Amino acid sequence: MATQCVSKVELSISCNKLIDKDVGSKSDPLCVLLQSVGDDKWTEVDRTERIKNCQDPEFSKKLRVDYYFEKVQKLKFGVYDIDNKSVDLGDDDYLGGFECTLGQVVSSKKITRPLELKKGKPAGKGTITITAEEIKDNRAIALEVDAQGLDKKDLFGKSDPFLEFFKQGDDGKWQLVHRTEVIKNNLNPSWKKFSVSLQTFCNSDMNKPIKVTLIPPFVTVLFLPVWNLCFVGFHPEVTFDCVHPDKKQKKKNYKNSGIIKIKSCKIEADYSFLDYVMGGCQINFTVGIDFTGSNGDPRSPDSLHYMNPNGMNQYLTALWSVGQVVQDYDSDKLFPAFGFGAQIPPNFQVRPRKRQLIWKIPTAKGIVEAYRAILPQVRLYGPTNFAPIITHVARIAAGAAQQKTASQYFVLLIITDGEITDLDQTRQAIVDSSRLPMSIIIVGVGEADFKAMEFLDGDNGVLKSLSGEPVARDIVQFVPFRQFTSVCLRADRVNFFCVLFPRLVQIFWLQSSFSSVLGPL
Repeated sequence: MATQCVSKVELSISCNKLIDKDVGSKSDPLCVLLQSVGDDKWTEVDRTERIKNCQDPEFSKKLRVDYYFEKVQKLKFGVYDIDNKSVDLGDDDYLGGFECTLGQVVSSKKITRPLELKKGKPAGKGTITITAEEIKDNRAIALEVDAQGLDKKDLFGKSDPFLEFFKQGDDGKWQLVHRTEVIKNNLNPSWKKFSVSLQTFCNSDMNKPIKVTLIPPFVTVLFLPVWNLCFVGFHPEVTFDCVHPDKKQKKKNYKNSGIIKIKSCKIEADYSFLDYVMGGCQINFTVGIDFTGSNGDPRSPDSLHYMNPNGMNQYLTALWSVGQVVQDYDSDKLFPAFGFGAQIPPNFQVRPRKRQLIWKIPTAKGIVEAYRAILPQVRLYGPTNFAPIITHVARIAAGAAQQKTASQYFVLLIITDGEITDLDQTRQAIVDSSRLPMSIIIVGVGEADFKAMEFLDGDNGVLKSLSGEPVARDIVQFVPFRQFTSVCLRADRVNFFCVLFPRLVQIFWLQSSFSSVLGPL
């Protein structure tokens, strides 16, 4: 059998003259990448960041896809005006989209097309530009940058500064490669350490010039080769003036509008999921299931634990969808499975701060069968405590981490209806676990308010413990099951997996600096 020709391709997205859907301000665009899975069905591959009040966005986040030369890979790009914090795009304004094949983008390297509301129906305004670049280098550049003494730019407060990094393309134009977070109301900001693939940053050419712009006030601070940027990172006293041309011309004694300092700059190996798996890394899969009373009586059709005529419910679908894939990377195929919040026979007592229903079950199918067997025997009660299960898995992960090898990684799947009674203890448990080879998936079932789960996810801000200690890595991914209800009602569990699991893999292996916890390959 011939070996498939596969490579990684990185897509850069920008738009021009988007439709303005907001009243009193401009649209807040975001671009979603979908890939065809056949039969006119699409699955989300990735999405860019949201940019506020912008009709000509240049998205900093790059979208990566596997490119198979011998396959026709249909892609769909959708641009939305995002006006809320929900990841569901159903209630956001659609600004237009574009369909093509990955082959068309790769062969052209860069294409610009008008946005369409439907295929063949122009949106009337707005274009999208897609640039493709093959990823061949597994190195990344890691930077820590801060600033001091910046000018105050806001009328009623201090500035909200951020930095943009650009590389120069073959056509001489500057292309955005990274945008830092905005630090509110601060004239001495210290931005979070970030890592960008070296190919994205400078096409792996250390002689390539890099430009750094401070916003506000749109001042170019650095303009020098990448190797020089790395060199100055070894000298903590080296700083760069933020010079505003107009002020320099008008003010005789003008010195600067603040300084930028490169605190550290390192070139590091950027290992992929496949690198670790092929290097022998094993995934250890643990399940925690919510058996609290808020789920409803399992005998009632209104209960989240109720078995429908097909013998399925949301808990089972989530168990099967994640477990059937993770089991392929687990050496002993034995999965710890826990319940919490149940009254247990024969005395039907609850131990709220201890683990319950401890099983060691072979295969994902075994977990499904065990769940079906145990459900009629327990009484749903409470409370909903996450911390004991997280702490238990963290203790095992800590033992594995002491080996200092890339041999084991731990995935904890918690399926819950959204109620949580030990939020502060859970926050601390997550902060403690963030330095370990461990990730947590929380799947929320039902129609509850999942604000607590979204808070634990940390997508809207760094999660901190009650004492203010931040997580070392983003290790939690929350997924509301209702986003996939239409898929699951068709009893198509594979489709649910296709939508959910790629996003989880991205969280695990692309966003969490795994080499820092797994060690060298």
